[in-house]
Amino acid sequence: MTTRAAPAFLVAGAVMCLSSCIDAEKRRLGEAIQPTYDKATGRLTQLTYDSDRNGRVDTWTDMDGATPLRSRIDRNEDGKIDRWEHYDEKGGLTKVGFSRTDDGKANAWAFPGADNAVHRVEMSSTGDEHKIDRWEYYDPSKAGPHGEGALVRAKEDTNADGKPDKWETYQRSAIETVAFDENSDGVPDRRLTYRGSALVLIESRPDASGRFTMRNDVK
Repeated sequence: MTTRAAPAFLVAGAVMCLSSCIDAEKRRLGEAIQPTYDKATGRLTQLTYDSDRNGRVDTWTDMDGATPLRSRIDRNEDGKIDRWEHYDEKGGLTKVGFSRTDDGKANAWAFPGADNAVHRVEMSSTGDEHKIDRWEYYDPSKAGPHGEGALVRAKEDTNADGKPDKWETYQRSAIETVAFDENSDGVPDRRLTYRGSALVLIESRPDASGRFTMRNDVK
């Protein structure tokens, strides 16, 4: 009888322990997330979150009831926001802002695809998301185990006229070609080709179709 009862006792004890652990985790999670409600309507307007539970709030999410609108995150807890998340009407992530200079101001924005991987990054040298001057395009299927190599091409507006005048292509994270529009007509006038880190070819004098008619091998 004792032999048969022991397994049941152990199972019951394990269930009680598991239930207790789950309840404790829920309590800790509840303490880490704090809601704010509109005093007039009672509608949820913000959630603050202590993601690492060290007693310091590091995430602020604006809410429209149960729907998240945007989040501000201080991942390294240095007092400056370093990640901005934006959501659609269904709460899906549409873009993520980040600071390349770590100054608390967003100057680049990543856009995920349907697979939630980054497919495009837009950058602004002035920190104005309405004045983008560099666009990078990524192919997640070509990325290595740590995400390297996914960048496949980029374009840039180097003279602030609102139009791209520099185009780059990449192969396994290494620059492959760079083309320049030197007369602001929207068409590349010169293209440099690289093998590894070495310049191997310079092309220029495009014809009416945009095909380069002059080639100079670099040895």
